[in-house]
Parts: sequence; C-alpha cells; structure tokens
Amino acid sequence: MKLTGGQALAQQLLREGITDIFGVPGVQLDWVVDGLRQISDRIRFIVPRHEQATSYMADGYARTTDRIGTCLVVPGPGLLNAMAGLSTAYACNSRVLCIAGNIFSGGIGKGYGLLHEVNNQSNILGAVTKWHGSAHSPQQIPGLVREAVRHLRTGQPRPVGIEIAHDVLSTTADVELIDPPRREDSRISPESGAIARAASLLSTAQFPVIYVGGGALAARASSTLREAAEKLQAPVVMSDNGRGALSDRHPLALNTLGGRAVFPHADVVLVVGSRFVDVNRGQPAWPADGKRYIFLNSNPSDWGPPRTCELGIHADARLGLEALASELSIRKPSRAADLDKVRAWALHQADEIAPQSAWTGSLRSAIPDDGVLVMDLTQVGYFARLMYPVYEPNTFISPGYQGTLGYGFAAGLGVAVGNPGRAVVSIIGDGGFGWNMQELATARRYDLGLVTIVFNDGHFGNVRTMQKEQFGQVFGVELMNPKFDKLAEAFDIPFARVEDPDALKNLLREALTQRGPVLIEARVSEMPNPWHLFRLQAPFGKSSRPPPPNPLGEPAREPASGTRRQE
Repeated sequence: MKLTGGQALAQQLLREGITDIFGVPGVQLDWVVDGLRQISDRIRFIVPRHEQATSYMADGYARTTDRIGTCLVVPGPGLLNAMAGLSTAYACNSRVLCIAGNIFSGGIGKGYGLLHEVNNQSNILGAVTKWHGSAHSPQQIPGLVREAVRHLRTGQPRPVGIEIAHDVLSTTADVELIDPPRREDSRISPESGAIARAASLLSTAQFPVIYVGGGALAARASSTLREAAEKLQAPVVMSDNGRGALSDRHPLALNTLGGRAVFPHADVVLVVGSRFVDVNRGQPAWPADGKRYIFLNSNPSDWGPPRTCELGIHADARLGLEALASELSIRKPSRAADLDKVRAWALHQADEIAPQSAWTGSLRSAIPDDGVLVMDLTQVGYFARLMYPVYEPNTFISPGYQGTLGYGFAAGLGVAVGNPGRAVVSIIGDGGFGWNMQELATARRYDLGLVTIVFNDGHFGNVRTMQKEQFGQVFGVELMNPKFDKLAEAFDIPFARVEDPDALKNLLREALTQRGPVLIEARVSEMPNPWHLFRLQAPFGKSSRPPPPNPLGEPAREPASGTRRQE
C-alpha cells in the first residue's frame, strides 16, 4: 500500500502490539506523529514535558507490565536528553524501544551543522542499547521495527533503538507491512547436561544458597524459583535489583543483610540473573572462599572474571529454573527455624536506623501487596531498597546500578500509565524531585494515579552525610526549593504535608483512594547513614557499633591443604 515512512512506522508498531508511546514531537518527527494521529484510537501518544521523562516513563511501564515501553524523541538533544532513562533501562533489564529521528539523510556524517546534528548519533544510541539499526527508505521501516522487537524478546532483556531520518519518514512509497508471528519465544533453553550437573552439586551440598538478581524478575521466574528453592530448602538471597523475586513472606526469603549470615556457611551457591559484582569496587559480591559457584544467566560474560565459576548455565532464568526444579528429586529438611533467626538478626540491626525504619514501615502498611513502590535516591529510598518488604514480583522499582538521581517521579508516571487502577507510589528527595518536577503537568494532563512523596530536608542529604564522614565539612549540598504546596496548586494537584511517619501512613491510605495524582511533602531532618548495612559486603559507611554475632554461629573450617589439625 502507499504509505509515508511515518505511516509505515506507526502501522508496524500497531501490528507489533504497541499500545502506548511516550514522546515529544519535533520537526524531524512530524510525519510519524501524523501517522500516530491517524491511529490515535489504537495507540496512545503520551507527551511529557521533557525528553528525559519519555525514556523513564517507558522504563517504568515496561518493568511493571511485561509489555514493550516505547519512547520517541528527536535527534541530537532529544536523544541526549533520553539517555539517562535508557541507561537506567539498560541497567535494569528493561524492554524499552527507543525511536530516534535523524537529520536529513544526505547530511548524516557530513558535519554540515544541520538542525539537531550531533557527531556519531548511532554510536551514542548504541551505548545504551543492546541492538540498534536504521532505515534508509520507507520500505525498510517494517522490517526494521520487526527486527527491533525480535531483539527485545531474545536473550537478555535490554533496550533497543532505531533511527529514521526525517526525509525517509516524509517520503511516500509502496510499503509492505509485516505480520509478526502469532507466538514469539526466543528465550534461551538450558543444555541438559549442565542442568544435571547443577542439580547434582546442589542436591549433595550441605548448605546450598541461591542468590537472585534482576534477571530473574525480568524473566518472570518467581514461581520456578520458589519451586527449586523449596526442594533444596536453600535460602534465597535477593539483591537490590532482585527484591520481590520471592515474596518476603516466604520462609526462605532473605535480603542481602540476611545474606551476610548465610553466605559464610554456604558450600554451593547458585547465582541466578545477576552480575554478582560489587557495584562500587568491581569485585565479586562475595569472595570465592572455597565455595562452588553455579551461574544461571542469559549472558555468559556475567560469570567471567573476577568471579569464580565452577559451572555456567547459559539460559533464560525461568527456563533454567524450570529445568533445574524438574531435575531435583529430593526435598531437603526445612531451614525455616534458622532463617527466622537470620531475619530477626537483620531486622534488629535495621531498626536502629531511625527514622528511616519508621518511614519505611508506614509506606508498607499503607500500600497494598500488589501496589508498586518506585524508590528514588533519597535516604528513605535507600533504606527501603534493603528493608521494604516486597510481596509480589515487579512491585518494587529501583534504578539499579545506574543510580540515576531523579528518575523515580517520571518512572512512576510510566508505571501509572501501564497499571491503571493499581496503587502506585513514588518516593523521592527534594533534590531528585528537581530533575523532573515539571512532569506534574503530565500527571495532571493525563490524570495519572500516582502518589508522589517528596522527602524534604533542604539538601542533597546523602551527599551531605558522606561529605561529613569523609571530610568533616560540607559543600554544595544546600537546596533552594519551591513552596511545594504552591507548586501543586499551580498544576491543580491535591497536596498535603506531613511531619512524622504515623501521619504519612494515614494520609497515604487516603491518597491511594484518589483517582488522579497526589503530591505529599514529608518534612524531615538529617538522617543517620545506613550504608554499612547494605549488600553482602558493606559498600561504604561507618557504624558506631560492631555487627552482632552471626545467628547461625561461625562456620566450621577445614584446615588449609598441607596443614594438620592440632591434637
């Protein structure tokens, strides 16, 4: 049929099942925006106030719906603005499709200084995607979109990108659209021999432990993870990115603080969907320490050095765990009593971090089990990443190793778009809120059901804490904030202010009954540093108290090779 390139793009996206696109229009996108106008009854075009929000919204949407999150931006500054969200999606195994316009095709790479031109835009897009491509004629557009979606559903979930020059979008040609396969499943199946060996190692282990990262959530592997863990009675230690892969109500579920108690006793560790690397030092999340490590991952590079790997299973996390659970024929004795001690040990340490523990408890008591909490890099958010109980998969959203300050509000808006009628809460500091506070306009325009809680201490709080600890002085951390009640009023958004956790609990319950957006300001003061509690090995931060003794006792150690026991 005769179609412009823009119509071909819009029509092929429709055939691929795309129902929502987050984008900001501009001159290089005029023809695709017109193509979307013609099918606006079937694809919603949601326009935020900044390109950064397009990719953050697409990320939040994708991670909580298992659908493709799609963002549309002009070339050059538009793509550069979207890079922060794309890098977050890359870090968090998120299926995001970025569609970037491009300058006039005859000028690409020529350095003419055309509108929105940047050097090597394709390389820039490639830095935050696992695959990217471009179309040079309208006839190539359906195939390009089809290939992009195929890559989104193949291997490790990560963003992909496509570029199309504006003259290609405006050209009319005979275009053949492509019907996608009725069922597309390109997940990687495990090799049977590797599964058999893994089952043997785990079944004969004295103290097997499972460590789970965000790849298990991206693969929707929770049910098979639970089955394998129950057969082995193996503690499941969930990384920051893996929270919710197993319900925190499950007797085998532990966070990384609890993991500190069980890892010294482990003899075989199964690492599922995790890079298993300390994000600050680039060292293994836990040293080899005589343990035998099995890695199950869709990316073989994620078990290479500096990690020690006895067995690598190249597979989708869900398919790998399904095969492993089927291979395990025995059920080990329950470890519930021991792990109850571990959880109490971890909770005791965390409860000393006040008031973060009280604020986090209020959030959990007010948000339903299936409600989604999106945390930003604020002191309460950091603590919640460790201690907020998560009961269902993909109901706790963080920026992963990218640590993108300010992403939480915009990502929460994307979650709200993809989950109408569901409780969605974003917690963010006054510093991070400044990145995207203009998106209050987006929340109001589309009547998005997001409750946003801004913890206001007038500073970049975590930076202030770390400067004090390292240098004894602070610099560059004070903030000039708006009057948040006036800001909310300007966008016709309901507003409330709280001073303590109990008030937040009651107010949040009421706010979650509202249909549209709500802004809550929580007035807080300087908070203690919780970093010494985070991860299997504390990344940084000091504690005035030594850690309590391991509730499971100290593990028995065999003498090193070549030594004798003292008689």
